[in-house]
Amino acid sequence: MTHAAVLPRTLWFTRCPVPTATGIAADRGWLADEFALDGITVRSLQDAAPDADRSAHFTHELPGLFREGGNVPALWARSRGARTRLIGLTWIEERQTVLVAPGSGIRDAGALRGRRLALPVHSIAIDFWRAMAVRGFEGALASAGLGLDDAVLVDVPADGYDGQWAAELAALRRGDVDAVYVKGALAVEAARRAGVEIAIELDELPDTRFRVNNGTPRPITVRQDLLDDHPDLVDRFLSVLLRAADWAAGQPAEVARVLGAETGAGAEGVAGAYRSGTHLALHPDLSAGRLALLAGQEAALRVHGFLPEAVDVTTWTDPEPLRRAAALVRRQSAGSSAP
Repeated sequence: MTHAAVLPRTLWFTRCPVPTATGIAADRGWLADEFALDGITVRSLQDAAPDADRSAHFTHELPGLFREGGNVPALWARSRGARTRLIGLTWIEERQTVLVAPGSGIRDAGALRGRRLALPVHSIAIDFWRAMAVRGFEGALASAGLGLDDAVLVDVPADGYDGQWAAELAALRRGDVDAVYVKGALAVEAARRAGVEIAIELDELPDTRFRVNNGTPRPITVRQDLLDDHPDLVDRFLSVLLRAADWAAGQPAEVARVLGAETGAGAEGVAGAYRSGTHLALHPDLSAGRLALLAGQEAALRVHGFLPEAVDVTTWTDPEPLRRAAALVRRQSAGSSAP
């Protein structure tokens, strides 16, 4: 600790319903075990009592909160002045696709020129669904040397619909739009139910820049006050995530099970959305490449009006907790292997 700050009674974590080391560690009970002897309770924001401030998943306005989730809300919160620090990034392909109606003739990104692209509109503080669609279409069009101005962007009111992408898929069935962006396990199931076709697989685009979106790369952030007052707790939390990622690398079947629970999708949706090596890709890092991709995402989100102020990704980032956590895991491993 940097000064005699009182230990928090509770540490919070929140994660998106996607593959995360946080979700694995929570499933294994390792986060609770790590801090039990300190008298610190570790709680999931998703599983907390109804009076918990679940909006903190987006605003990050909760003391003692760690977040592993989409970069759109994380960047938005920081741009609004939330005192957070970026302490890790992951990159996990989640099967981003562009869906079209059967017989549309759209088979590649170039065929999106002049087409009507669905952009959902949700009445929420940060419409990350809309941001994902904008960036998904932007990446697809860019892969063909095109821009958003080369297509027709159609607002699709999404409030009141039950299920992810329900409004956009309904608009596609009505013929109001020509293409819908979706991603993840539930999207695989939704596409099958809607009887639509996959026109573009963004994960197959060779240039990583065209696949940058809300979950690629995905940040791990923490409240600045916790990092200032109790850096050791932050280090230990990250060390549990690193151990969880190590464990996951040898447990593909267990990771698939956890993914089903985290995403709410069935085995078919999980298998269809996540590549066979997903269990190997849960380790966070702060490599120059990932930080550059996040900086590009920040710039694009700002251009499209999703961020009220600029976020300097370099000054937001603190690499020291992850370095210390990795050293802690190495020491623990050496100690456990000692005779």
